[in-house]
Amino acid sequence: MSAVSDNYVNLKQYKERQVSSQRSLRGINQDKAYRWNRENYSRHRRFVDIWTFVLTLLFQLWLNGKPWSYPGGMTDAKQAARRKTQAIWIRDTFLELGPTFIKVGQLFSTRSDLFPGEYVEELSKLQDRVPAFNYDQVEAIVKKDLGKSVSELFDNFDPIPLAAASLGQVHKAQLQSGEEVVVKVQRPGLRKLFTIDLQILKGIARYFQNHPDWGRGRDWMGIYEECCRILWEEIDYLSEGRNADTFRRNFRTYDWVKVPRVYWRYTSNRVLTLEYAPGIKISHYEALEAAGLDRKLLAQLGARAYLQQLLNDGFFHADPHPGNIAVSPEGSLIFYDFGMMGRIKANVREGLMQTLFGVAQKDASRVVESLVALGALSPVDDMGPVRRSIQYMLDHFMDKPFEQQSVSEISDDLYEIAYGQPFRFPATFTFVMRAFSTLEGVGKGLDPEFNFMEVAKPFALQIMTNGNSPEGNTFLNELGRQAAQVSSTALGLPRRIEDTIEKLERGDIRLRVRSIESDRILRRMSSIQIGTNYALLLSAFTLSATILFVNGQVGLALVVALVAAAIAFALIRLLRRLDRYDRML
Repeated sequence: MSAVSDNYVNLKQYKERQVSSQRSLRGINQDKAYRWNRENYSRHRRFVDIWTFVLTLLFQLWLNGKPWSYPGGMTDAKQAARRKTQAIWIRDTFLELGPTFIKVGQLFSTRSDLFPGEYVEELSKLQDRVPAFNYDQVEAIVKKDLGKSVSELFDNFDPIPLAAASLGQVHKAQLQSGEEVVVKVQRPGLRKLFTIDLQILKGIARYFQNHPDWGRGRDWMGIYEECCRILWEEIDYLSEGRNADTFRRNFRTYDWVKVPRVYWRYTSNRVLTLEYAPGIKISHYEALEAAGLDRKLLAQLGARAYLQQLLNDGFFHADPHPGNIAVSPEGSLIFYDFGMMGRIKANVREGLMQTLFGVAQKDASRVVESLVALGALSPVDDMGPVRRSIQYMLDHFMDKPFEQQSVSEISDDLYEIAYGQPFRFPATFTFVMRAFSTLEGVGKGLDPEFNFMEVAKPFALQIMTNGNSPEGNTFLNELGRQAAQVSSTALGLPRRIEDTIEKLERGDIRLRVRSIESDRILRRMSSIQIGTNYALLLSAFTLSATILFVNGQVGLALVVALVAAAIAFALIRLLRRLDRYDRML
């Protein structure tokens, strides 16, 4: 048998195992029942369920800071273990609370700048493989949205879904014309559930915003608004279809990227029909080997595809986990699920690269400036402490050349710097860093020697040099970079002066003027006032001791006299210090 035939047999066996595992998974999902897995929801019941979780979490957070709650005493190891246990509980509770919280948990898994690492790690494992809803409901939604029954629209429609998630499920079908498609149908009652849950979450966000501890320096209402925008966009299948079309157009000249075509005649707000584009999941390494595909090349292509989206197109897949990327038998990358997409402007792209370069080069000033430009850092009157914190982290944790840096390590360092500081990374920034880290993990799985930063370097240099070739004499390149930096500073100087004048006019800048002579006089007056008080106390205690001694209270008079002696000693020290300070000035 030829090598091609062997590869075909191995690939066929892999697909059979995949189908078998999917069907067994569906059986497991059907056995698990969730209260939210229904079409009609009770607002009062949701309110009780959600606030019960929030209040329980608040009590646990309060308990975390109490030493008596740790058997044998509070240690860092015990605190970390407790946070780990709480993180697992939070992840499981989000799954129990349903689609809204599953998606919110997945969004929070990108916010290492806001939440402890244990929480982020567990939320990143949050999978929304949930029970499928009934086929009768699928038929009802299709008929209501598309105006015709399933049998009228499709020649064949598999009632068993290929996959079921929190927001919807996917069925394989065949059009009357014979074309094979997949039909994505939204979960019944999802919009009503989102409306109820987001109203409750708004009250929770407002509570945290006004909290004296957890609300300080955190824009919880802004985070809530960002979550609302992302969630509503993700359940609009018309928007997802437009995203898929835009993504496909951006890669129309690349034969190694494939994007399923949208069938708009069979698409609505709750139904999305796409071209059937089967492939091997990019993290199924054995199957890729069996198909005779070059894993090293696939790792390079995956990184190049994302860098093309981010740095050239400005329109990127915000959730490129292995389940959303497959490989065709010909070796092309297939992208799925365009509900969560990000857009990034040219100046933001440059700012992102400035941040990465600043971290890699241990340049705290460059990192601060780029983060302020990105809106990830709120400028304050004194940026010195923030800059010193960044420089400390860079000096102690970044000890490799740029080409050997790991994206996940850089992002972890940035989030470590941000946690507890006035950093508030925008959602776009966190999506980009998460995608970088995910793709780096996939790349290393495909090729242990894969280095994402090495692939990114040509793209980054192209952005930083405005398209000029980075090749040539290193000294001349560095000289040109320094000249460009000086010219940029010179051109930006008038704007910075104007901004400073505007801040002075608005009263945003406070000037501190210190007069040494005035300070000396004030300090002398304060010391004289304290000395006067000591003298009055000394006189009072001396007189009291004399009266007590005359009246025969010798013991009590001795105690009062000792107090008077202590006051006299303090008064003498004050006078000597005041005299010495006058001689110095």
